[in-house]
Amino acid sequence: MRTIKIAFHGANAANFRQGFETLIDPQHHIVDLSDALDAPGERAHYASAEVIVGVALNRGLPTPRNVRLFHAPAAGTDAIDTALLPSGAVLCNCFGHEQAIAEYVMAALLQRHVPLAQADADLRQQRWTWWAGRPSALRSELGTQTLGLLGFGHIAQAILARAKAFGMRTTVANRSPVADERVAQAFTLEQLPAFMASADAIVVSLPLTAQTTGIVGAEALAAMRPGALILNVGRGPVIDEQALFDALSQRRIGGAVIDTWYRYPTPGQAECTPSSPGLDFASLPNLLMTPHMSGWTTGTVRRRQETIAENIRRWIDGAPLMNRV
Repeated sequence: MRTIKIAFHGANAANFRQGFETLIDPQHHIVDLSDALDAPGERAHYASAEVIVGVALNRGLPTPRNVRLFHAPAAGTDAIDTALLPSGAVLCNCFGHEQAIAEYVMAALLQRHVPLAQADADLRQQRWTWWAGRPSALRSELGTQTLGLLGFGHIAQAILARAKAFGMRTTVANRSPVADERVAQAFTLEQLPAFMASADAIVVSLPLTAQTTGIVGAEALAAMRPGALILNVGRGPVIDEQALFDALSQRRIGGAVIDTWYRYPTPGQAECTPSSPGLDFASLPNLLMTPHMSGWTTGTVRRRQETIAENIRRWIDGAPLMNRV
């Protein structure tokens, strides 16, 4: 077996680097490269690597003339300009985050029906708010709810399996037809308002494309049930930012759990608000905000490492690759 050069490019890829040698043949040469490729020799390594693990490819980077397998260590590949890949190069991505995201979604949903933190805080103040026997202490049950899944990829299907275990009814809106006996009702994306009205909680897991940007706008949000919850674990701009802020601030929907945002930290600004200026999401009491954490677990990292390593072995052996984009 010949030795190949594998480049892990940037801080994101570095998350999947530790222990990677144990997953591949030890004779292969792994190089660790910075995002800017400004250390001596880094640009040459990038240009000569046969396998690149990274989340970005643009005209500010050297031409990866030798790359034959460009592997994103995540599901999203929107920052990789495929026109810059040499002829014959293959782009693959990774999933493996759906299990973690499904647990996040179920935890967020359960929090609305089983208020453990509030009950604990109240009892520490000698307030028996949720004491059984009081009509005012009655709680709702997750199993009586309908869950709407906007998008039906890896994430939504993992959520569906867990939702059904709780006895939830499920509806789906998706670009392509959905034939799954566990789904009570399926909609097309052209039927989005009807879908949004079909559930007590809507989970958005659509990828960000030209077609999905802002697809959940004012009309879709207005169609939701008054007490319904919307959760975004896909990409922030799939939900129109202004429309979401208006719906929450005017209490036209029950609330939101948002994990994917509109603004993110950059190398030059490590901390920032996750929304546009003038839209103070942090002031909204009916919003739970988390910092794009839903899929980030030790299990996700391990599963993605294994996918990358397996695809390298398959590429060397001439076997079909997984997750070709």
